[in-house]
Amino acid sequence: QVQLVESGGGLVQPGGSLRLSCAASERRFKINDMAWYRQAPGKERELVARITSGGSTGYADSVKGRFTISRDNAENTVYLQMNSLKPEDTAVYYCYTEAVVAGFTYHYWGQGTQVTVSS
Repeated sequence: QVQLVESGGGLVQPGGSLRLSCAASERRFKINDMAWYRQAPGKERELVARITSGGSTGYADSVKGRFTISRDNAENTVYLQMNSLKPEDTAVYYCYTEAVVAGFTYHYWGQGTQVTVSS
């Protein structure tokens, strides 16, 4: 079992920055892709950014050039640096990971952290 512990959400003014962190509790297992999703009120959960174990990244068009995903493989931690935040970035942000346990791939989600962009 892998638990994901998120931190870094909060209230920020438009144009501001926040950095989200997500640490996987179990280091014995191989962590493959890690990602951040978000869900705004009344909307479906959407992929924000994804990073492979090798460091390849992908972003939603709406955040390209503003958000940067990175990871520390030694610590099984993924980060999301969010700059130039807009009110439409307001959502609950969820960490996601794929972990290989005893040869099987499992999918895990964090509990979510609220990001509110407002003046």
